[in-house]
Amino acid sequence: MSSHLAFLDFNQAGFSIRSKEVMAAREANWYAKTPFSYAVLRYEDANNLLKDKRLFQGTRRWPVHYGITEGLLADWWQTMLLSIEGADHLRLRKLAGPAFSPRTIEPMTPFFASLANELIDEFCEKGSCEFMSDFAEPFSARVITELLGLPKNQWRTLADFATELGYVFSVTIAEDLPVIEHGLQGIIDISLKLIEERRGTDRDDFVGTLVKANIDGKLITDEELLGLVSMIVFAGFDTTRNQIGLGMQTFSEHPAQWKKLAENPELGRLAVEEVMRVNPTITWVSREASEDIEYKDLTFKKGTTVHLLTIPAGSDPRKFENASFDIEAERPPHFGFGGGMHHCIGHYVARLDMKEAFKALAARLPDMKVSPDSTFLPDSGNTGPTHMPVTFTPTKRLN
Repeated sequence: MSSHLAFLDFNQAGFSIRSKEVMAAREANWYAKTPFSYAVLRYEDANNLLKDKRLFQGTRRWPVHYGITEGLLADWWQTMLLSIEGADHLRLRKLAGPAFSPRTIEPMTPFFASLANELIDEFCEKGSCEFMSDFAEPFSARVITELLGLPKNQWRTLADFATELGYVFSVTIAEDLPVIEHGLQGIIDISLKLIEERRGTDRDDFVGTLVKANIDGKLITDEELLGLVSMIVFAGFDTTRNQIGLGMQTFSEHPAQWKKLAENPELGRLAVEEVMRVNPTITWVSREASEDIEYKDLTFKKGTTVHLLTIPAGSDPRKFENASFDIEAERPPHFGFGGGMHHCIGHYVARLDMKEAFKALAARLPDMKVSPDSTFLPDSGNTGPTHMPVTFTPTKRLN
């Protein structure tokens, strides 16, 4: 271990994963110490370790760390795909694969584009909006209601439940447990109703495909089904809302790139990838050593938590000759969707809906600028805007 190893205090008020301190630590060594063990800072090492099957998902025991070992949250947490490892994890991903496949998701593309324009219609003539409440939140929630076959007017209820459950990733999880479990129970109730409505039908939408999922004639279990449906309600809403908001922040700082996307909507796919490389909502990916692991000059003892930092890795000069934001550049894969066995199973949905969102926003909000008065979640863990006023040149509604 280097005698000059940096210590990154994740618990310090105002700590930022994109700070000069973090980038200096990356240049000094491939890893740093943190209050939670180690942080991996460089692209090559993050990429290697994400693919190492001896490293389990780092959040699988998150509630246990705070003394939550029984009750609704503790039980549900163990059924999530994120908490399941090995052969059971691979089996569940294989069962769920058809529901998340392009064949199931691709037909939703016109809906994503139409929804984006419908929401923009509500504020485009004003020349301003509060972006998170006027666009990012309803867009993300209505993508989920459409995906699951829920009435569109249920989006607000779904968003509120998902926001309450989102407190699960706070260090105040124990104090917030009643709110968290209220949101979780709401999501479970919605999921159970959806599953029951699809049983015995020939519907081949997202939930209908999951209900019929089987491997060699062995159907998905009720517990697995509920875990998958409830997870997509929660994870699909929260991360997409935050990532779209962070994308607007990034484009506001690079107006030439915003104009380029408006003039060349075919760049929408690359725009999503580039935003997630430089400004991901998931600022680190956590893993836990399932056994003693030797890597380079370091040994991760069994049970050690390892944080793979997506932002310094995504701008690592050893991998990126020019790391500046450029939506025309073809880049190596980013880590915004994790990687390895736990690569986000819903990545295709997220990539497709965000592509259509950014295309519509760039076309219809010229000269877009994010207010300096915007507020954000802490710039570590899962981050995103909480309040984001945006101004732009007023435009006429689409016919």
